[in-house]
Amino acid sequence: MNAVIDRLRRTTDLIVGEDDLRERLESGRPLRIKYGVDCTAPDLHLGHAVNLWMMRQLQDLGHRVVFLLGDLTTRVGDPTGRSETRPVLSPAQIDANAASFLEQVSLVLRTDPDVFEVRRNSEWYDAMPVADLLNLFAQVTHAQLMARDMFRDRVAAGREIAVHELVYPVLQGYDSFAMDSDLTIVGSDQLFNEQLGRHFQQRLGAPPQAVITTTITPGIDGRAKQSKSLNNYIGLTDSPRDKFGKLMSIPDSLVEAYARVYTELPLETVAALADATGPAARDAKLRLAAAVVTRYHGAGTAKAELDAFRRTFTDRAEPAELPELVVGEEQLPALELLRLAHPSASNSELRRLLRQGAVSVDGVRVADPAALVSLADGAVLKSGARTWHRVRL
Repeated sequence: MNAVIDRLRRTTDLIVGEDDLRERLESGRPLRIKYGVDCTAPDLHLGHAVNLWMMRQLQDLGHRVVFLLGDLTTRVGDPTGRSETRPVLSPAQIDANAASFLEQVSLVLRTDPDVFEVRRNSEWYDAMPVADLLNLFAQVTHAQLMARDMFRDRVAAGREIAVHELVYPVLQGYDSFAMDSDLTIVGSDQLFNEQLGRHFQQRLGAPPQAVITTTITPGIDGRAKQSKSLNNYIGLTDSPRDKFGKLMSIPDSLVEAYARVYTELPLETVAALADATGPAARDAKLRLAAAVVTRYHGAGTAKAELDAFRRTFTDRAEPAELPELVVGEEQLPALELLRLAHPSASNSELRRLLRQGAVSVDGVRVADPAALVSLADGAVLKSGARTWHRVRL
């Protein structure tokens, strides 16, 4: 059992209840591993997948992941990491997001019934009498809840805390008892809630779950953790090319941490990558990017992306296959053309590309956002370090 925990420790920050975990692993009984999510808009990235890969390792040993869709608690709203109360979603939005979550986690987790089970916490909360719910609240004090730093920060800033936000950790904690959780693997921001899970299990006569918190790395900008709002993340559903290109853009200082947390490269190799300098630093990133793409898309795809990257950026050649960009006119202002190529980018981001000299049409650089760009069918638009389009009129 030491070997199991040692393997998990590669991406572990803290284990609460480690002795309990060792004892359960030694018993030979399949563990029930709680993986709880609120059904807010899902966009899972490599940071989320650290937990998923640890669960996958345990699934491969015969343990069961219980995927808990927090449909009831989504209606309540998790206050974690938020300075304001979060809007509550409709039942239809919750169901759509739940389906998307299931699709994304299946990119890593096994979903065969022997090692995967789906539950919703509305199963027990919708049937719980008010008297039982009040009894649940009676087992947690106001002081316990206010010990959470995010609540203290809100009070200090003079911001309101709604009562339903205060009880959210109570509901998440009780989930662990209701679903017979043996272990949960979470980010450190969920430790408070999952320790309440241990609290309820002990108070209600059940063995307390072990809690593993996992390593959190900065986003690809080297600063804040990966976030869609900051556009500094690598999504699980990103294409192999996008994953490869984003990894090649990270600061050299992140290579060691990303290789340790996001790949299965031997730790000796990881240490060697960390020491790379000069031209070797780029080779280290290539090794990292290939390892990540291999993990999600297979070795053949990783080799193809490695070859394409080398051909494009070493030989300065454009990719052999370009996505098509359909335009309706033979002349367009440069900013409007870029907006067609990058519909999710802001105007300031597009102007920045132009100022940086990163935009060209058939090799002719374009810098003025208002300049009229003449387009021929089949022209090649380059916009940024790794983005090309074939123009179609």
